[in-house]
Amino acid sequence: MEKLGVLIGAILALLTSFFAALILSPLVIHSAKRLKAGQPILSYVEQHASKAGTPTFGGFIFLLPSVLTTLAFCAQDKLSVGWIASFVMLSFAVLGFLDDYIKIKTKDNLGLRPYQKIVGQVAIAVIVSVYAYKRIGSFVYLPFYGHPIDFGFCYIPFAAFVYLALSNCVNLTDGIDGLASNVALVYLFTFGAVLLFYIFTSDADVSLLVFTFSLIGGLLAFLTFNTNPAKIFMGDTGSLALGGASAAIALFSKQPFLILFVGIMYVVSGISIIMQVAYFKLSHGKRIFLMAPFHHHLEKKGYGEAKICNVYFTVTLIMGALAILSVVFGAYAVR
Repeated sequence: MEKLGVLIGAILALLTSFFAALILSPLVIHSAKRLKAGQPILSYVEQHASKAGTPTFGGFIFLLPSVLTTLAFCAQDKLSVGWIASFVMLSFAVLGFLDDYIKIKTKDNLGLRPYQKIVGQVAIAVIVSVYAYKRIGSFVYLPFYGHPIDFGFCYIPFAAFVYLALSNCVNLTDGIDGLASNVALVYLFTFGAVLLFYIFTSDADVSLLVFTFSLIGGLLAFLTFNTNPAKIFMGDTGSLALGGASAAIALFSKQPFLILFVGIMYVVSGISIIMQVAYFKLSHGKRIFLMAPFHHHLEKKGYGEAKICNVYFTVTLIMGALAILSVVFGAYAVR
């Protein structure tokens, strides 16, 4: 009965965050338009020229409600994992906000210098990784394998890499209307299901479940305004925060390798950029893709934004189901 109450509480957190974000959305959109916070469009992405001027900073729509909901629902434990995950997300959001602000101020799409963004991400990642090492431990699980593996001190650079990689990959995936939001929703629902499985069968941090469901609620409301044609973009404020939160959920649940399953489309975005740049330099100007990240290649091939979103959503859903299966199989294999 107590565990059923946990599920009810998580659903209430989702609903609270959803309705709060729904109410906040018009205010954020109006404020962004009034401040002329239009998103500059990359000059070489011709197919997005019509989107120039669409307001950004939409990440605040799901950031604020999800954080406040988590803090309220987990108020009894002010150092809970859910609170820490919220602070991780806010830290990456601040970095993304600086990037968005510079883009708007200078009216171009450059923002922070790459080294400035990397330094900020690494600093956040290392601090949080050291905290997790001391507070949560260095054990992680492998897919389909139910025994925990102790990474020891190597956990710190490993976790820092996960934060750095996933925050950048989510940022890269945020390239067409609703793409990052759709993928993130499946990702979060998958980890929500994993956390619920652990809560009902053994043990898991309830505050992390509350944070995950709160973020789902905020994203559902944001997606109402972010589907094609988008009324507002999440910007780096939202995408870097979403990447940081996604990494925190995976690491705090001790299942970072599930990212290779349910986060596969994030991985595709990152790998396609690396492949494109490497091949371009090695071949002296030749390209593997028409444009990278991969979703822009699909656009160049003639796929519409809605179809690309559906493909990414479907692939993530299938891989998410496989991720859940791997956890259940691993748990019962050790019994």
